[in-house]
Formats: sequence, structure tokens, C-alpha cells
Amino acid sequence: MSDFEKKKLEIDLKKFTAKNFERPSDCRNIDQIRFYVRELCIKIEEYENRFNYVPSWAYALLAQYNYAQNRMIHIDFKKSYC
Repeated sequence: MSDFEKKKLEIDLKKFTAKNFERPSDCRNIDQIRFYVRELCIKIEEYENRFNYVPSWAYALLAQYNYAQNRMIHIDFKKSYC
């Protein structure tokens, strides 16, 4: 895969995430974050299968959503058990 093709895939994925996702720090609901994690995982798997390439920032974005999710779970846990 050429650098041009990789750049085009990165741009397409960035457009998709910008249009359909909120930033992890803007999410206020655990179900919302879980939805974005699921959708991003599907998109990453699609890129792996179709193009054998996934931009590294897609994994970084997934990690940010997972961090936000874990933070919310921890806060809910503290509210429930402390």
C-alpha cells in the first residue's frame, strides 16, 4: 500500500469520526461511550480486513474512550459503595 493510499484512508477515517463521534472528554454517559467504543472497534476491524492497515491514531482514540469509560465506572463504583 502506497503512502498516498494510507493518507487517503486516514483522511476518510478522520472525517468519519469527526462527523459521527464526540470527543471522549465531551461524553457524559457510559452508554454513549460504549456505543462509540463498539462503533470504533467495528471500523478498526473493517480497516484491518479490507485494507490490512489501521492508522495508529485510531487505536489512540479507542484508548481515550476506554479511559473515559473506566473513569466513569470508577466514579459510579465509588458512589455506590462508599
